[in-house]
Amino acid sequence: MIDSTKPIDDATPLDDISGLKLPANQSYTLQDVYIKEAENIASATLKYLAAPPSKKEASFSYAWIMQLHQEMFGEVWDWAGKLRQVELSIGVKAYTVSTELKKLVDDIAYWNEHKTFDTFEMATRIHHRAVQIHPFQNGNGRWSRMLANIYLRQHNTMPVRWQEDLLAKENPHRVDYITALKQADKGNYKNLITLHKNTY
Repeated sequence: MIDSTKPIDDATPLDDISGLKLPANQSYTLQDVYIKEAENIASATLKYLAAPPSKKEASFSYAWIMQLHQEMFGEVWDWAGKLRQVELSIGVKAYTVSTELKKLVDDIAYWNEHKTFDTFEMATRIHHRAVQIHPFQNGNGRWSRMLANIYLRQHNTMPVRWQEDLLAKENPHRVDYITALKQADKGNYKNLITLHKNTY
């Protein structure tokens, strides 16, 4: 069981732009940064979701899940793909992040070998555990959802079309998503599994 500092709740606020790799001679709004992130993520989406990725392309190893975050955010942030060294409002203690990620990788391998869960529950549990750990300074939710979608795609199931503004207050699916994550914190994955079977 992961010893989270706090239960999964809102998105971690972006209140620190240190590490921004965009040209320094310009001023940027948060919307500008978000657009650049979306462009970066689109490249990773095309790479992994356009067709089912092989197990070599998406191995779900420790090195690969780190690499995925870098591929999603590395054109925008220099901390992409690097484990956080600070405490966040949610997630495990920073000093346990590496250990918890290794446990997740080991669990994925075990679940696959023993066919512990069906494809949707596997994707759901990967997603939830990744969010619980919250290993990076930012982008954890989008990375976690990408992990789940890659798993679905790799197993010949279409990915969920998560909306990029899923945690925006005006998004009609926001409450359902956060509620499902909180229920999964308590071991009830039913509603989160249902979300992985839907497309928005």
